[in-house]
Amino acid sequence: MTEVNKAPIPGDGPPRVGGWTRFVTARPRLSLLVALVLTALAVLAGSGVADRLGSGGWEDPAAESTYATKALEREFPDSQPNLLLLVDSGRASVDDPAVAAQARDLAERLATEQGVTGVGSYWQSKSPALRAEDGHEALIAARITGDENAMGKTLDRIAPHYRGTHGPVQVKVGGIVAVRHEMQTIIKEDLTRAEMIALPITLVLLVMVFGSAIAALLPLGIGIVAILGTNAVLRGLTSFTDVSVFALNLTTALGLGLAIDYALFIVRRYREELSTGADPLTAVGTTLRTAGRTVLFSALTVAVSLAAMMVFPQYFLRSFAYAGIAVVLLAAAAALILLPAALLLLGHRVNALDLRRLFRRGREPKAAGTEGTAWARAATLVMRRAPLFALGTTALLVLLGLPFLGVKFGTADDRQLPSGAESHVVQQHIRDGFPGTPGGGLEILAEGKATETQYADYKQRVAALPEVVRVDGPLVKGDTAYFTVQPKGEAVDSAAQSLVGDLRSLKAPFDTKVTGTAAVLVDSKHAIGEHLPWAGAFIAIVTLLLVFLLTGSVLIPLQAVVLNALSLTAMFGAVVWVFQDGHLSGALGFTSPGSIETTLPVLMFCVAFGLSMDYGVFLLSRIKEEYERTGDHNEAVRHGLQRTGGLITAAAVILAVVMVAIGTSRVTNTKMLGLGIALAVLMDAMVVRSLLVPAIMRLTGRATWWAPAPLRRFHQRFGLSEGEPAVPAQEEKEPAGV
Repeated sequence: MTEVNKAPIPGDGPPRVGGWTRFVTARPRLSLLVALVLTALAVLAGSGVADRLGSGGWEDPAAESTYATKALEREFPDSQPNLLLLVDSGRASVDDPAVAAQARDLAERLATEQGVTGVGSYWQSKSPALRAEDGHEALIAARITGDENAMGKTLDRIAPHYRGTHGPVQVKVGGIVAVRHEMQTIIKEDLTRAEMIALPITLVLLVMVFGSAIAALLPLGIGIVAILGTNAVLRGLTSFTDVSVFALNLTTALGLGLAIDYALFIVRRYREELSTGADPLTAVGTTLRTAGRTVLFSALTVAVSLAAMMVFPQYFLRSFAYAGIAVVLLAAAAALILLPAALLLLGHRVNALDLRRLFRRGREPKAAGTEGTAWARAATLVMRRAPLFALGTTALLVLLGLPFLGVKFGTADDRQLPSGAESHVVQQHIRDGFPGTPGGGLEILAEGKATETQYADYKQRVAALPEVVRVDGPLVKGDTAYFTVQPKGEAVDSAAQSLVGDLRSLKAPFDTKVTGTAAVLVDSKHAIGEHLPWAGAFIAIVTLLLVFLLTGSVLIPLQAVVLNALSLTAMFGAVVWVFQDGHLSGALGFTSPGSIETTLPVLMFCVAFGLSMDYGVFLLSRIKEEYERTGDHNEAVRHGLQRTGGLITAAAVILAVVMVAIGTSRVTNTKMLGLGIALAVLMDAMVVRSLLVPAIMRLTGRATWWAPAPLRRFHQRFGLSEGEPAVPAQEEKEPAGV
């Protein structure tokens, strides 16, 4: 602690220690001890969180299809099978006496299992829909009752007794329950593998950035604290609401990525202050007033983007808001409270164990003040040819985004799983070998008193619709009945979605509600479209306000929103080209369903937009700091890119590594999320921040910092002042060569 009490360097004046600095550095050892205890408690509180998370959440809980599904589950549980046993008779026919006897025995055993109801089979009903066209496979259908966790436990208990060889038949387990349960299991396994991939690579990259092994370990520690804390938060939320298992992936990615970003900027600024001769306490104070405030604003902008997903009714999207907001705030809190305490205790030892010197033998280290000269030269070049770079990069980004114009939206199904996954194999056999579209039919719930004649007349009118293959039913229970409609073609293609509208507009003497795969998709698309403008407006308005408070400019917030959105075009174009159209599916190891799950673009936009703002805030804050110091606009842009260009790129590469590790998942949606956001982050850092932002700011010139007088007064009172301006902002000075 001797370094803490070190006297300030002569001539520098007393060290400036604000209230926040005093708070976080008053008891650094106690702060770290409390953090260690809280982290240990978080480990205990968050244990087993994955087992309490759901694998659904894509449907709108207030939609017609959701109401009808729940009503059918309640009134006609046998009509909603979610477990399928695919019985393969080999070379024999499914009607062979020995095969039939064995299949009936399996069905009878299944009917006695606790938590299983509505068991039926081809051998009981002789329904053509349950028999493969080649006559060698047939289905046993049943329903597992309970919520998602209860259904998963029941499946784990009974599945081993049914899959495998039984006399003359081979049995595989499938159905919606099996698909979702297998997806949940694979995600947990893949997440562990992603962490094992990302952590060592991240540590190596941090050592390359900092040189010092001590400095490199600090961001990694902050990330681990944020992840463990968020797991505890999610575990608590599962007691009150549904949370998607996919949110764990975002927790890991943002926990590591943002914590490392924030720690990178804070540690870098701290070491920068030490290099000027400041003592550790003064360096921490300056760092918190500059980089610390920027981290706080950055965290707020990311949290705002993620909070927009709370607008949507699907718990799949809301889960990412819960996880994202928690991990962002925890990462920022750890970076602003724990990290300064650690830096104060380390003092100059933060530079210890410089591993890069092993590779610098025989070479002179860089002279002070030469850091970032390559970025300064790049900024000069871009600003000298600003119109060319502005038009060229904009055209490139628009071109990369064009494939998104052909996007087709669908639902998540078994094709999210690896081709060898048992439940995927079962569903693929059903798609390829069974008549019609088993499991893809539409159900019509009919409520209200009706006669047999009225039911028959309605059924006849439904069967007359051009996209209908067959109508079964009605099955009547009191004043409630239901019909099953088999559409032509795929379960969720445009014809099936059009049929949903036709059925809903068909008049009947009773209340009707339509559900089924296509109906859920139609309702989900409607919910997304209805709430998307509100989410977009929320992100735009709050982002504009936050960036104005940071810069005091009217134009910069508008630029930030537009350029951030533009930076995401490559991601959306690549998602359609790769995951919808199937290019690179073999190399990346996934099965393309020919569509994009409806909620994925919303999720990817909110996450990627927030991360883009993260880097934008760091660049703008450094430009603003230099502009306040010198009043020279062009030099401020050049200096800002020089001081942050390398660091933003390093942070983007590290975050991309984490996202690519997530993208190694065997579940297609997770693969899409990880690889898509990795691309967006790299495009933002290497194209938008390095080329487009300096070019646009050069073109806008001194108008960049303009604001009307009332807004200037508002900013002076409530805005963020980054650093201490040495001189008042003057009129723009044209540096030589620009």
